[in-house]
Amino acid sequence: MVDELVRFDMVHKVFKEKTVIGKVDLRVGRGEVVALCGGNGAGKSTLLRMLVGILHPTCGVITVNGLSWQADRRHYAQQIGYMPDDYRFSLGLTALETLHFWAKLRGLSKERVLEVLSLVGLSDKLNRQVSSFSKGMRQRVLFAQALLAAPPLIVMDEPTNGLDPYWMETFIHLVRQSASNGHTILFSTHQLQIAEALADRIVFLRDGNIVLDGKKEHIYQEHGADGLQQLFGELFGIRSGL
Repeated sequence: MVDELVRFDMVHKVFKEKTVIGKVDLRVGRGEVVALCGGNGAGKSTLLRMLVGILHPTCGVITVNGLSWQADRRHYAQQIGYMPDDYRFSLGLTALETLHFWAKLRGLSKERVLEVLSLVGLSDKLNRQVSSFSKGMRQRVLFAQALLAAPPLIVMDEPTNGLDPYWMETFIHLVRQSASNGHTILFSTHQLQIAEALADRIVFLRDGNIVLDGKKEHIYQEHGADGLQQLFGELFGIRSGL
């Protein structure tokens, strides 16, 4: 039996009388790396934002480590490190100041800040304002923030946006390392090569509903080496890799 860390039980979301997430049931086991895949408007970001507490389900229950946002917001939030799809913090702060701010909220040391900034390759840019950073460098600050407290669950929304090929490979290595250290990772991506490189399990969403949920090796066994690309095209009627 899988040791579950994350549970979505009949989670449903309506915006302005429009259903954006159907009644989703999803389980994520401890130590799993799960990719949410799908086209634009599939519901990937909405599902993740409900998981981290930015949005709230219209109905249904989400739990992490047996905790729900509604019943125990503080301890629920402590289970999660979240990397949003875009940089929304103050651009006037330096990378070091930004991480110090988040470390203070979490009761973490300055040494931990320096450690995670080193992990993401920003040790030589600590005192530069984030406003001067490229898109890829800002993504690295976001990733460092998600790793900061070493939470059980790391949630990432389109984490490889703006990363150059070198840092794409480094990012893949860091995520794999985090998984091997026992972190559970749930991320969204429209890049199938990232899902293939990182995920143990692929969940395809379409129109707010799960249309396929399977272990990566099972997908390959059933559909061949190009299984993900073929499935993406079949499910969404478009070419993969876009």
